[in-house]
Amino acid sequence: MICSSCHHSLILSTPVRTKRQTSCHRRRFRLTVFFAAGNCYNDRSESDKSGCSSEFVQNILLRSLAGFLSLALVSSNYPPLAAESLPSPAEVCQEEVAAGDEVSSASATNDDLVEEAWEVVNESFIAGAGRRAWSPEKWLQEKEYIFQNNIKTRSRAHNVIQKMLASLGDPYTRFLSPAEFSKMAKYDVTGIGINLREVPDENGVAKIKVLGVILDGPAHSAGVKQGDELLSVNGLDIKGKSAFEVSSMLQGPKETFVTVEVRHGDCGLAHSIKIQRQNVARTPIFYRLEKMGEGNVPVGYVHIKEFNALARKDLITALKNLLDYGVSYLVLDLRDNLGGLVQAGIEVAKLFLGKGDTVIYTAGRDAEMQKAIIADTSPFFSRPIIVLVNNRTASASEIVASALHDNCKAVIVGERTYGKGLIQSVYELFDGSGLVVTIGKYVTTNHMDINGNGIEPDFSRFPALNDVSNYLSQCQMQRVGSVKV
Repeated sequence: MICSSCHHSLILSTPVRTKRQTSCHRRRFRLTVFFAAGNCYNDRSESDKSGCSSEFVQNILLRSLAGFLSLALVSSNYPPLAAESLPSPAEVCQEEVAAGDEVSSASATNDDLVEEAWEVVNESFIAGAGRRAWSPEKWLQEKEYIFQNNIKTRSRAHNVIQKMLASLGDPYTRFLSPAEFSKMAKYDVTGIGINLREVPDENGVAKIKVLGVILDGPAHSAGVKQGDELLSVNGLDIKGKSAFEVSSMLQGPKETFVTVEVRHGDCGLAHSIKIQRQNVARTPIFYRLEKMGEGNVPVGYVHIKEFNALARKDLITALKNLLDYGVSYLVLDLRDNLGGLVQAGIEVAKLFLGKGDTVIYTAGRDAEMQKAIIADTSPFFSRPIIVLVNNRTASASEIVASALHDNCKAVIVGERTYGKGLIQSVYELFDGSGLVVTIGKYVTTNHMDINGNGIEPDFSRFPALNDVSNYLSQCQMQRVGSVKV
């Protein structure tokens, strides 16, 4: 999932629509993104009282597992993703993914639309994210006020939702018109028109499944189906790889070909499909060798312009070449890097961290948000690092900078960073409009809230290399000492 500044995956639930008096509304899909705030859960509603709260909560808290965005998505030129549901365990060996029993939204009222938006906030909005105090009790009062009169037109319903969200005092929780939501639904990180998701099998082993297919996109035209399991990319087995890693493997120059092996259904035959790429992510990596200090010490310089699907792969290439030149230090330039794919930033940070080091914490009402993201391999690059930042270093860049700094791998040089650190989800409403709702936030390894605060540099000017080494040595000794205590 690509963005312009500031993470992933489209989660499709069965497209069911009924009146709110008799059943719950279901989100047709939820696009979970890691937004950094910028331009770019738990009283029940009345409908919950009818006995459908567990179904609603189950659908609204669907996990997003592919890749995360931050800030505003950049749409492709493809039509929207096919809105089909993933097969359940009971649908073993089905070649086609059955669509849910869809009820026309024509019977739903404008009041239903507003209540659906109200429910999304009621179930997922994180208290304290906005400038005003929020509580389920106050939100229920807001609902009672809204429904004093019938909402007669669709445009009036949209206007009511906008005002309702404005009352939260959170500038990043907002309404999306159907046209705006459609642009988000067209997102493609693979370059071949699919979105991927990690789906555990009965033994808990993750499979990579096709979560969404862009209609008339390259993969769809070649025969890839929503719900297919990916087995290999260009002959390489993808077992054990994350959805983000597989998405990166699918990327390549425009109009070149990639061959994927897929399985239709849970136990169908494997099919080899050749697909011509149409979208391509440009490399965000620029690097060179420098000589610095009194002894002309070889230092590697790497500028990351944004975090896209190629960031990790191309950074590894750059680091390999710089290590071959015998660099003793690395200057990682994140100035003016407004973010990109948050998952790409996380994967980049892991290249410099030791196994078991914490990359970032996420916090929110959803249990899935209450977690620590941990590095699971040895560092690819272990030389001292100088991270350059300024007031336009944001989101994924702040995650990388804080992770390297808090784990004593890098010093930070420059200006205080922007301070973008909210986790948001995008929900579709039944009329094709949508909501962007703040559901969590980032917390650094040292338990500092990024959002609104930014990261304070260690040095305002470029330090001597000896000062960098001394600073990191002291940091590591203090870290070891705190662990012993």
